[in-house]
Formats: sequence, structure tokens, C-alpha cells
Amino acid sequence: MTWIFLAGAIVSEVAATLSLRMASQGGGNKWFTAVITGYLTAFVFLTLALGGGVALGVAYGIWAASGVALTALASRVLFKEPLTKVMGPAIGLIVSGVLLIELGAAH
Repeated sequence: MTWIFLAGAIVSEVAATLSLRMASQGGGNKWFTAVITGYLTAFVFLTLALGGGVALGVAYGIWAASGVALTALASRVLFKEPLTKVMGPAIGLIVSGVLLIELGAAH
């Protein structure tokens, strides 16, 4: 269940960040409300994951790295932002880093 909470934290944080982009483009109060709700929800889920026994370094590392990678990919799809030849391998390195953190925590 703790990993579901961590996944919820990641999804909520990415949604909030994408909503922040919409709010910055004059999207009005509904997007600002989505930003606040998304970030609060992310912190609640992260707290639940930590309370369930996920180590702080592991949880934060996975949460932050996954958020960066997913936000970059979603920004490409939703906002037509660039995804350069350098960014693709960088996202791969982020994924690799998250996996190594998880493997390292298991020992």
C-alpha cells in the first residue's frame, strides 16, 4: 500500500505542476485551485508513504526524479515544449538512478 501512496504523491505533484503551467498562462482561479490541491494531495500521499515505512531518501528520490521525468514528457505532449536529444537520455538516467536507489535501499 505504501507504494500506491508514493505513486499517488507522484501523480498529484505532476498534475499540480502541469496546472501551474496552465495557471501561468492566464487560466484563472480554477487552475490555481488545482495547483494548491495537487501539491497538498502530493504531500499527504508522501506523508502516508513515509508513515507506511518507505525510507525518506528512497521516497523523496523516487518522488522527485519521477516527477521531473513525467513532467518533462507530459509538457512535450500537452504544451509542445521541446524534448531534445539531450533530454531523452537524461530522462533515462533519472529512471536508472531511481532504480539504483531502490536497489540500494533493499540491501
